[in-house]
Amino acid sequence: MLCGISGEAPQEPVVSKKSGVVYEKRLIEQYINENGTEPSTGEALAAEDLLPIKSSAIVRPRPPTLTSIPALLATFQNEWDTLALETYNLKEQLARTREELATALYQHDAAVRVLARLTRERDEARDALSKVAITDGAINGDEMAVDTVEALPEELAERVDETHQSLSKGRKKRPVPEGWVTADEISAFESEASNSLPLSQATSLSLEGDYAALGGLKGEAAIYSVEADNLERQVAVNEPVTDTLWSGSKLFFATSKGTVKAYEAGNEVAALSEHAGPATALSAHPGGQILGSVGTDKSVVFYDTETMKRVSRAYTDTSLTTCAFHPDGHLFAAGTVTGDVKLFMTKSLEQAAAFKLGAPVQALAFSENGFWLAATAKGQTTVTIFDLRKEGDAATAKVLEVGGPVQSLAWDYTGQYLATGGASGITVQQYAKSSKKWSEPFRNSVPAVAVRWAASAKKLVAVNGDGVVSVFGAKA
Repeated sequence: MLCGISGEAPQEPVVSKKSGVVYEKRLIEQYINENGTEPSTGEALAAEDLLPIKSSAIVRPRPPTLTSIPALLATFQNEWDTLALETYNLKEQLARTREELATALYQHDAAVRVLARLTRERDEARDALSKVAITDGAINGDEMAVDTVEALPEELAERVDETHQSLSKGRKKRPVPEGWVTADEISAFESEASNSLPLSQATSLSLEGDYAALGGLKGEAAIYSVEADNLERQVAVNEPVTDTLWSGSKLFFATSKGTVKAYEAGNEVAALSEHAGPATALSAHPGGQILGSVGTDKSVVFYDTETMKRVSRAYTDTSLTTCAFHPDGHLFAAGTVTGDVKLFMTKSLEQAAAFKLGAPVQALAFSENGFWLAATAKGQTTVTIFDLRKEGDAATAKVLEVGGPVQSLAWDYTGQYLATGGASGITVQQYAKSSKKWSEPFRNSVPAVAVRWAASAKKLVAVNGDGVVSVFGAKA
């Protein structure tokens, strides 16, 4: 008799009542204590189920079949085969265990990564929520939700009406100012000055009289004298500048940190953080008391330039890239990353109309004639002129091909000349009211990220991404 566990002759044999298998008593008791089951069948087994076996004290010799060498070799071969088979089974089980362990490790690693990502997204969402609080009414569809709109205070709304009535009344009959630039003079434009300012990665340009303000992504700004062709002053904005605007005595900067900063006499007088993401563009109301900004957080924000506080805000359904006030001040245009140009009523910030460009809007500029809006989209080599008096496809009055991507637009005060600036150069597009035709009196290959008209449109000022300011004019 051999033990069912060790395979050896037991010293103190016992037999299981349930299976009839013989075991070494100490081995089976230890197995029962650890597992509580029958080793061979897996059935429940207790020590009471074991019966001791009385064996003869006389050791019987091996059977005659195991006394010969061939018989012993056969026995050894059988034992070796059994050992080899057991080893194979153990290796197979080890391989399966390793595969299961590897799968478990991969799943654990993936779970850790997912938890880390979710934690990061949660923290980012909390940070964004701490910067902007939108009311419970979510924005659905293409229109703005009513409860996300803050209309202008009554006092400023009255100022908007007064400005609109005053400016629109004489716009149609307004003559071209005496001494204004002519098409022949523009055709004769040459480079009068080119000055490299300490302003890397320039993004924006704004003119006030004979001075130009420029901003860049390194957090620096510069004041440049157009007449003297020199750097007047440097301004430390300390945040990447996305847009620059000179309005009256104040100089405004929009930054990628979502801040709108105001400077006066070289000193910072206000820093407004109303955007939950980068503030992308600025525009001043023609009345001078309202400043508008837009941002990637889908919001339009109006500020009182006297108190430097937010007075109105609205949320749209997509990120905003650029903006412009109508020259009469009753409309506000904003470009979107989805290729739409949205028009809002200044007093209520309710959407009044929308035009489609088909790509993220790069620049907007209202004509002084009061009914044209020039717009261009990222990567497009055309400028689209929209007629505000019409709707849908009929609103597209003209599509001007300028031969290269356009980053900046600027109408002159008379509405005759539209300047464009981009990586491929600067152009001036002219509209002759008498013939109702467009022409191109000026083209230059100097790259520009921003372009603006100087006084009487006698000069054209541009800046490229390296901070090089170029001034074009007709030589006397």
